[in-house]
Amino acid sequence: MSDSHNGGELKRELGLFSATIIVVANMVGTGIFTTPGLIAGELDKPISMLVCWILGGLFAVTGALCYGELGAIYPEAGGEYVYLREGFGKLVGFLSGWVSLIVGFSAPIAAASIAFGGYVFETLAIPSGPVMTFSLFAVPLVTLSFPTALAVTTIVLLSFIHYCGVAFGSTIQNALTLFKIGVIIVFIVTALVVGQGSMSHFSGGWRVTGMFQDKFAISLVFVSFAYSGWNAAAYLGAEIRKPDVTLPASLILGTILVTSFYLLLNVVYIYSLPKQAMVGVIEIGAKSAVALFGEYISKYFSASISLALLSVLSAMIMTGPRVYYAMSRDRVFFESLGRINSIHKTPARSIVLQGAIAILMVITASFDKLLVYIGFTLSIFTSLAVVSLMRLRFATLPNHPGYKTFGYPVTPLVFILGNLWIIYFSIKSRPITTLWGFLTICLGIFIFLFFHCNSSRRESFSQTTNELDHGE
Repeated sequence: MSDSHNGGELKRELGLFSATIIVVANMVGTGIFTTPGLIAGELDKPISMLVCWILGGLFAVTGALCYGELGAIYPEAGGEYVYLREGFGKLVGFLSGWVSLIVGFSAPIAAASIAFGGYVFETLAIPSGPVMTFSLFAVPLVTLSFPTALAVTTIVLLSFIHYCGVAFGSTIQNALTLFKIGVIIVFIVTALVVGQGSMSHFSGGWRVTGMFQDKFAISLVFVSFAYSGWNAAAYLGAEIRKPDVTLPASLILGTILVTSFYLLLNVVYIYSLPKQAMVGVIEIGAKSAVALFGEYISKYFSASISLALLSVLSAMIMTGPRVYYAMSRDRVFFESLGRINSIHKTPARSIVLQGAIAILMVITASFDKLLVYIGFTLSIFTSLAVVSLMRLRFATLPNHPGYKTFGYPVTPLVFILGNLWIIYFSIKSRPITTLWGFLTICLGIFIFLFFHCNSSRRESFSQTTNELDHGE
């Protein structure tokens, strides 16, 4: 990679189609092809699973409606980093960006690449090879295998593609996502028309009281991970044409489209497999295809899912670095991350940093722990971003022009209360994993103070120097 960088600006090159594709690509990926098996292990009834996905979709749509207004007000790179910086100040904004680096993008990239490696080896029907685990005091720290090696290689290659330019990366992104959408539509239609499933799998009923149990809330954490990415276009606000119109439209259209896909895919999963056969299965898409069409056809479907996972990997690798770029430009993070490559006009060093952290997570974290860690921690900051919208409405921007949230104030309140529900039950049911989320936030506070103090010293030194020069 070239080292030629400058302090240039990002270019507005993305229209409604590309922005919507980015939302769809960020959302449809690891979660929908992996988490239904984990959710089946938590919930007793198949209908409860569908209710969980409906609620998750409702929260995502309300979030997209709110972020649409925030994106229209602040059409900048950075997403909730910008929204929280404006709503609550630099510290909260920084913590949001810090969490985006670790939890919002690097961890999901790691999870998606792990799933990609699993599906590729499933498709090729070859053993994954020996697994080497390095432990310290009986605690496993690093795990190495052929699938993890493939995951790492994939992160490196896709990071390089997005280093080479927004237009080039967007073209690859659009192609992968359109292929993924085609696969999903074909799978749903053929499964329901000619698949060898059974409607008896939906039996068992459902009780409303089940929604207030710990296991339902934990299932919502898995579901929220699958829906994460509904805010993707917000991070690219500085590169979207006519952002006051295009950005809200892309968020809302993309989220509604994906919610429809998710509900239909879960209907297909339940139609194809009895609940007991789904419990704990990570490659749920592949197992469902075997039950519906037989072993031979399922290999082709597994291959298609592998390519679909490349789409979500590509989308997250493209989106995340814009957050760290914005933080650097505000002088609350490493200055080098705010430099744009002079040839490709991309935040190249931010891309490299994100890829390095994701690779570290691939070799050190297990899949299910990553999901709870991601879902819990992101719920905190997306909720705060929507709170900042309400605060801005009451304070400085009550009558701003442009898009306004449909159903306000009910829409943001539904989103905030839904996420508080997830946060509460995550702490109650998975205290150790959620503790890691809190520790990540605390570490972010110390890092912010470090950069803030250094920035204050530099400004003080610069002011003193200017005064001395003026005195001379």
